[in-house]
Amino acid sequence: MDMICFWHLPFLLVLLFTQLAPALGGKCPEGCFCSDSIFCTQRQSSSVPQDLPTTTKHLYLFRNGIEALSPKEFSGLTQLVMLDLSQNKLSELPDQAFKPLASLRNLDLSSNQITHITQDSFSGLVLLERLYLYSNRIQSIHPAAFQDLEQLLELKLQENLLTSVPELRLPMLLLLDLSFNHIPLGATHLNTPHLESLKLAGMGLSSLDKEFLGGLTNLRELDLSKNQLSTVPQAVSAARDLTGLSLASNPLTQLLREDLQELNALKELDVSGLKLQGFPQGFPELFPHLVQLTAAENPFNCVCSLSWLPGWLKAQDVILKHPGETRCHFPPRNAGKELHRLEHTDFGCPVTTPAASVTSSTSEVLPSTSQPVTMPAIPLAGLTNGPFTEKDNKALSSAETSSSKDMVETTDEPLCSDGDICRVDQQSSLECDCPPGALGPCCMNEEALPAPEETTANPEPDVIPREVTATTIQLDLQRYVAMRPYIQGVRITYRNLSGPDRRPVQLNFPTSYLKYTLRGLRPNSTYSICVSPHGEPSEGDARSCTEACTSGAPQSVLSEQQAEKGHLTTVLGATLAALLVLLLVAVIAGTICHLQRRRGKGQGDPDLGESLPLELGGVKACVDNGELLQKQPENSASLGPSIRDYEGPLSLGQCPGNNNTATLKPSYF
Repeated sequence: MDMICFWHLPFLLVLLFTQLAPALGGKCPEGCFCSDSIFCTQRQSSSVPQDLPTTTKHLYLFRNGIEALSPKEFSGLTQLVMLDLSQNKLSELPDQAFKPLASLRNLDLSSNQITHITQDSFSGLVLLERLYLYSNRIQSIHPAAFQDLEQLLELKLQENLLTSVPELRLPMLLLLDLSFNHIPLGATHLNTPHLESLKLAGMGLSSLDKEFLGGLTNLRELDLSKNQLSTVPQAVSAARDLTGLSLASNPLTQLLREDLQELNALKELDVSGLKLQGFPQGFPELFPHLVQLTAAENPFNCVCSLSWLPGWLKAQDVILKHPGETRCHFPPRNAGKELHRLEHTDFGCPVTTPAASVTSSTSEVLPSTSQPVTMPAIPLAGLTNGPFTEKDNKALSSAETSSSKDMVETTDEPLCSDGDICRVDQQSSLECDCPPGALGPCCMNEEALPAPEETTANPEPDVIPREVTATTIQLDLQRYVAMRPYIQGVRITYRNLSGPDRRPVQLNFPTSYLKYTLRGLRPNSTYSICVSPHGEPSEGDARSCTEACTSGAPQSVLSEQQAEKGHLTTVLGATLAALLVLLLVAVIAGTICHLQRRRGKGQGDPDLGESLPLELGGVKACVDNGELLQKQPENSASLGPSIRDYEGPLSLGQCPGNNNTATLKPSYF
């Protein structure tokens, strides 16, 4: 019975923890970080981790060294929505490898070594919305590889070795990226009526079929950068609803009005890295909805024909991207200057009315009542493409002077020093147009120009907090990743500056996530957030760090948190109470078993019985065999002197018996 009682206790404890195990969560794989999602960034293994919780929804396995896949590795993960296998060593995709993932929406296989896509590579992924296969070594794709992906929204195939693609019949596709492949494009390749964004950069295109974009009536963004286009393809005019167009880094020397006049809906235009010296006439009227212009790295001729640009940028609130790289190349007086910082007078425009002062220090142009006179662009024939020589300088100066002869009368005598222009004012008197730094009627005296004020422009941060709530902060990392194309992962380090615990918390994820949301933050707290490349030390750049303050928690959130805390307290209290009850029951059961064992031994052994009255007097009553037991010799020192009181001689008449003899009282101790 004793053995049975003590076996109950461990059984009950095991039963209790078995019931509580689902509430404590499953086992996190070694080398992984587990929260709402499973991040395995420090793990190095050639296979996918096993025994993952079946409730996993997001699994990140980038840079794990995985070399092969099999369907059994994903069995049971029926709730998985996001799978990131980028930056591994996969060279092939086994047929039906992802078939158990019936709920998968996002699959990232970028930056591997995959060479071929078979018919059943993506079999069973009927709910897949985003498929990223860029930066692999893909040479061929089976014509039926994407036939089951009717819900696909994004397909990225850039930076592979493709020379052809099958006809794409993807009715829901919104984004297609074929950049940096050598694919001859035709009119029958795309059957994607809802396509919004098409990227064809770096494909070596020298032309584009007129009918290629004809069926893409929903197209909004087109990227033709880094090709060999010498003119704007006529096919571009067919996409009249374009809102974004990139022609950057093509051998284009000029933009013609007839090539762009149908693109009135444009909001973003990139013409950087071309050989433009100006923009076509009526450029502002062509794009009334333009909000962003990129025109960096062009040899602009900053003369009067381009004087409208800085004022138009300010008036229409158009963002000029990379302004520090949008500079003048001609004429020499403006060479190297940022185009958007020039004043109207810096373009050398002729005076149209007497009221308009050529030497005015402001950029405001006074209203004119006469017909405006425009100055033609300076011909550049005879100029070198390299650094300016003295010959080029004279040619430009001669052209500028000849273009304004009809407007300004000059004197024959060089009254002004250093060849400065001498003019006749309204009172028929002579005056000199002095350059900055000269004074006097003949520009002979040097003027002490004030030292330019040092202005430090606040650099645009690379990390921008967008949406901030009481417990979350969404970070915009697009600029950070774009400025560092060499990195393969991003590490975010954040800490709470308002609380007692300011220990940093680090998160790692791939560069494909341009927006990331920090969750589980404390309300009404200030957080310091820094971003650095994964696996490298922190950059220490102020542009890579930011601060954001979470808002105060609304009453509903506080009530929900209090309810969760109360529920947790109730669960823990009930668990502890159950443990105490089990321990108490076990102790009581053990005590009862022990007492029952001692009682059972006492019934079979007279040593534990009560002493009769005669025994206390030194006599044992009526032994059946007529003899009294002889006391066993014991160590009197250990029993004490009190034993001698019970060793007196026994009288023959005290107890009738057959053969009574004098003896000593036996000891029962």
